[in-house]
Amino acid sequence: MTSGKCRKMASGGCAFRGAKMALQPIADAVHLVHGPVTCQGLAWEVRPTPGSGPDHHRHAMATDLREMDVIGGGEARLQAAVAAVVAARDPAGVFVYQTCVPAMVGDDVHGLCRRLSRQFHRPVVAVDVPGFAGGRDTGADAAGRVLLDQVIGTREPEHTTTTDVVLIGEYNVAGEVWQATGLLRALGIRVLASIPGDGRIGAIATAHRARAAVTLCSQAMGGLAEGLWERHGVPFVQGSFYGMGNIAATLRALCHLLADRGGPTDLPARADSLVAALEASTRTRLRPLLADLRGRRALLLAGGIKTWALAGALRELGMEVAGSTLRKASDEDCRRAVRLLGEECVRGGGADSQVEAELAGGGVDVVLGSDGLRHLAFRTGIPWVDVTHGRRVALSGYDGMVNLGGEIRRALRHPLRRPGGVAAPWHRARGGGA
Repeated sequence: MTSGKCRKMASGGCAFRGAKMALQPIADAVHLVHGPVTCQGLAWEVRPTPGSGPDHHRHAMATDLREMDVIGGGEARLQAAVAAVVAARDPAGVFVYQTCVPAMVGDDVHGLCRRLSRQFHRPVVAVDVPGFAGGRDTGADAAGRVLLDQVIGTREPEHTTTTDVVLIGEYNVAGEVWQATGLLRALGIRVLASIPGDGRIGAIATAHRARAAVTLCSQAMGGLAEGLWERHGVPFVQGSFYGMGNIAATLRALCHLLADRGGPTDLPARADSLVAALEASTRTRLRPLLADLRGRRALLLAGGIKTWALAGALRELGMEVAGSTLRKASDEDCRRAVRLLGEECVRGGGADSQVEAELAGGGVDVVLGSDGLRHLAFRTGIPWVDVTHGRRVALSGYDGMVNLGGEIRRALRHPLRRPGGVAAPWHRARGGGA
């Protein structure tokens, strides 16, 4: 599997969108878009990303640049907007996202944000990644550099422990970050900062004092974990909390790393004990579901880390994986998917017509994927399960494993499903054509 193919599948959206998607789940900061209001769409405020306290990330805010701002510059409008959001919401910080229009006009976002930080006595962080700077991955990488350059290392924690860790790349969709922090807490491991899901800008500023980091999404912030290692000596492990095997591997790798770096020597034994107990109870909870799931063939149209992590979870449910796409997948995601499934089951994103033809050809019992491809499953009568950022059911952790099995069984039993993928009457009337 070539790395070029993986990078091709990872594209989609502009650099501004990639940066905002990577940072906006930081919950106690206002996320202010400096640009026309039309740049504000497709963001986290319409997705189920809860917070355990502040909810500034759930509100859409923009400077709403107009024609006269293009002529005279938008800095005055940006200064007024920051003053207004600080007065109205008193956030712990403000992220200011530079978009294409003010970047072309020449607004000095960096200089203005530095002055506003001093004026309002809180971080006002310039995210200078206009859309024309590149694709979404470019923006996600830039978001990591923004944190490294302007946030991380600017504050010291009140106290540290030998088990402090940073989570990277967990967005807290449907509260999934709490699945991870609950497991770590049971092992005596403290999450010093979560980046970005349910994150706090003050905690993120202290991330340089963590003993280790865990990266949970290959596309979240590019080289943030590598940057923490290079600049601050914080080592990291790559892991996933989707599927029991992945959970066990992640917890064990992290515990061994922390023990090697001066943490409690019994951490690996704690991990073994916790994994054994939770896997046993989870298998008991899954038992009523397995009769409906065993032997069913699933097609994964999700991409990213789910290319391989969810594939492993499906196998643990007794299902077969008919294929998994490389949408938004990194090179490492591709390699893991190929090792797990074989190269014949891992493919590029494919055109809609190709995916629909595969579904109509039979051999697929259920599809797991993104909202953008939901209509293909519906048109071919195949049950559908949403596994993307728009879902409201947590799929990570041991509880998420049970939820995943339940969601698949619910889809298979749905009364509106057409058994065997029989074409709709209007398709049959045209000879089966779409």
